[in-house]
Amino acid sequence: MIKTADEIRLMRESGQLLASVFDELDNYIEAGLSTLDINNFVEHFIVDSLKARPASKGQYGYQFVLNSSINEVVCHGVPSNAKKLKSGDIINIDITLEKNGYIADSSKMYTIGDVSTIAQRLVDATYDAMWRGIETVKPGATTGDIGFAIQQYAQKQGFSVVREYCGHGIGKEMHEEPQILHFGKPGDGLELRAGMIFTIEPMINQGSHKTKLKKDGWTVVTRDKKLSAQWEHTVLVTSSGFEVLTLRQNEKLPHANERNEN
Repeated sequence: MIKTADEIRLMRESGQLLASVFDELDNYIEAGLSTLDINNFVEHFIVDSLKARPASKGQYGYQFVLNSSINEVVCHGVPSNAKKLKSGDIINIDITLEKNGYIADSSKMYTIGDVSTIAQRLVDATYDAMWRGIETVKPGATTGDIGFAIQQYAQKQGFSVVREYCGHGIGKEMHEEPQILHFGKPGDGLELRAGMIFTIEPMINQGSHKTKLKKDGWTVVTRDKKLSAQWEHTVLVTSSGFEVLTLRQNEKLPHANERNEN
């Protein structure tokens, strides 16, 4: 689970390439596009412009380069020509990228046109919950500390945390140890050590945390058909805290004293 300095350098490169994919998507995603359009745009950019590999394509038999999860879809939404974005939708785009043998993983929510107040609240709260988890990362902290920070914040906002899916170690393989649950108790779980790299990717629901898998074997939806949101970053445990390897150009690290806690 502990990466060498050379491995960290390569992971940092993959992470920043993946961040640039989202920077491109920011100027592309709009109402009227199909999720397959988005998939094809991302594949072209990763392969032709970045000379990298979309790591999700072919993984576990999956035929696409990303997951596109709209509204009540919690995760693993499958791109399709039939699924076209419309005003009011919220969508999570989850992308993995491999360069020089090392994989980075990140996802971002997009709001399409005019979204409802509750949808915007959910998207914003999920982003902030992810950062609550990230900010606990340091040597000596535990995976339970991460989960507790996320769960406490999400529930304070009136939302629920999905239990069945979690973050994960990442490197040469997309899924490595440790597992990063997005709920838990302080002090529980594995102690973090410098050199660990893993994803933090909470899925937060408007209603119940319960989910179900659709018949396609991939798409996970909320059981009560209410909205779900997710954000994800790949995070390195440093000697004194954390480094977000997939941090995008338009992001800055939030600070607790700058937040509105109301």
